[in-house]
Amino acid sequence: MFHIGDRIVYPMHGAGIIVDIEEKKILGEVHKYYVMQISVSDMKVMLPVNNTETIGIRKVVSEDAANTAINHFHECGEDCNDNWNQRYRDNIEKLKSGDLLDVATVAKTLLLRDKKKSLSNAERKMLSNAKNIMISELVLAKEQSYDEIEQLLLEG
Repeated sequence: MFHIGDRIVYPMHGAGIIVDIEEKKILGEVHKYYVMQISVSDMKVMLPVNNTETIGIRKVVSEDAANTAINHFHECGEDCNDNWNQRYRDNIEKLKSGDLLDVATVAKTLLLRDKKKSLSNAERKMLSNAKNIMISELVLAKEQSYDEIEQLLLEG
């Protein structure tokens, strides 16, 4: 169970802070929801308390794990898979996992591919999403701004 003030990650959406726990009556049943403020946007997301494990909600990584992810991002090489469909499906699975290293891999491999050859609209959107998911967690783990984290990633 999470509490107000906890820093959590919602796979496919990013990291944020629980700002409230609300009860909502839906179809005659009362359900509890975490209200999460995404760290890099004004978006608030309501997450059902009973489904946190199912949807992969977890605590934000430690600063050491964040540094490991940044190093992993810098060391990542290009994805050699030229099959667009397979590459896209593999990247979706990595993003759904919610694992910071997987998200960093998706962001870096798409960034490298984009430099070499222009990405499709779907992959460009995926790159943007992966970058925001990764930075949202790094912002909370390292207690730095979006711009500072983005600069750390560009330095590698």
